[in-house]
Order: sequence, then structure tokens, then C-alpha cells
Amino acid sequence: MKNLILSVFAVITMAFTTQVYAQKNPMVGGAAMYSTKDIVDNAVNSKDHTTLVAAVKAAGLVETLKGAGPFTVFAPTNAAFDKLPAGTVDNLVKPENKATLTKILTYHVVAGKMDSKAIAKAIKAGGGKAELTTVQGGKLWAWMEGKKLVLKDEKGGMSTVTIADVYQKNGVIHVVDTVLMPK
Repeated sequence: MKNLILSVFAVITMAFTTQVYAQKNPMVGGAAMYSTKDIVDNAVNSKDHTTLVAAVKAAGLVETLKGAGPFTVFAPTNAAFDKLPAGTVDNLVKPENKATLTKILTYHVVAGKMDSKAIAKAIKAGGGKAELTTVQGGKLWAWMEGKKLVLKDEKGGMSTVTIADVYQKNGVIHVVDTVLMPK
């Protein structure tokens, strides 16, 4: 039984570890992500994260995400933001909606550095599902579907990690394909 459990854990870990993990400076949005740079300094170079960067600036979170951390960021792509109803992003970046935008963005951040191995360990400890607490105070649930890490938000929405383990000097980024929503 112990060997079966260890084998399952090994398969989960290997399945979640992508080619990106093996790359020293993985490419995200056409730009190399350097482990010597912070989350913001890398994100601004990704053509796939221009909406996220604009939202982080509008929410006033640049200095926070440039801080020591460590942070685990589930970073939605531009395509993820495009899935939201028309006009949502334009509305959220207005100064009067800063609190709501901040709530949504901080819901994508978990304190600490949770790379794929740490998440796989949490999934194993949770019997196949991990509950993550975001810096916003909400919950996310993570599990594996085949070789893909899936996240579920508090509203029942699902997001898949498309690029895992993009290491930063102040944490790690996992690129996701859908914006996660808190209650």
C-alpha cells in the first residue's frame, strides 16, 4: 500500500512538472522570465499579460508584488480576461472600482512559494484535493485532471494552469487560462 501511495505521488509530481520547470529562463508571452527579477519586472515583458499588468497598476499593487514576498501568483492571461463579459475589465480599472479590482487580483495570490512540487504535496495530503488560502482571504481548490492542474474558485469557476513553475526572485508564477473570482 505504501508503495502504491508513493507511486501515485510520484506520478502526480511528474505530471504537474512541465517542460517550463526544466528551463532556466522559461518563455512566457514571448519573453524570457528571469528568476533574478521580481514578479512585476517579469510580467511587464509578457505580451500575454498586458491586461494583468494594467490591472495591477490600477489597483496600486505594483509595490506589493515587487516586495520580498514570497508570493505564488496564478496569473491570468489576456485571453483569460477576454472571457469575462464585455466591458468588465474597462469597468474594473476605473478608480471608483479599485477595491473590487484589488479583491479580485489578491484572490490570485497565495502567500509563500508554492511550486508544482509543493502543490502536488498539498493535493496528496488532502486526499486528491488541496485547499489554498489566498492573500485576499478567500479559498481556492486545486486538483489534478490527468496531467493538468485545475483550480476552482469560490463561485464555482474553473481555471487550468497552462505554464507552471515560472520562478521569480520573490516567488513563483503559474499562468492560468481563466480569471478566478472570489465570493
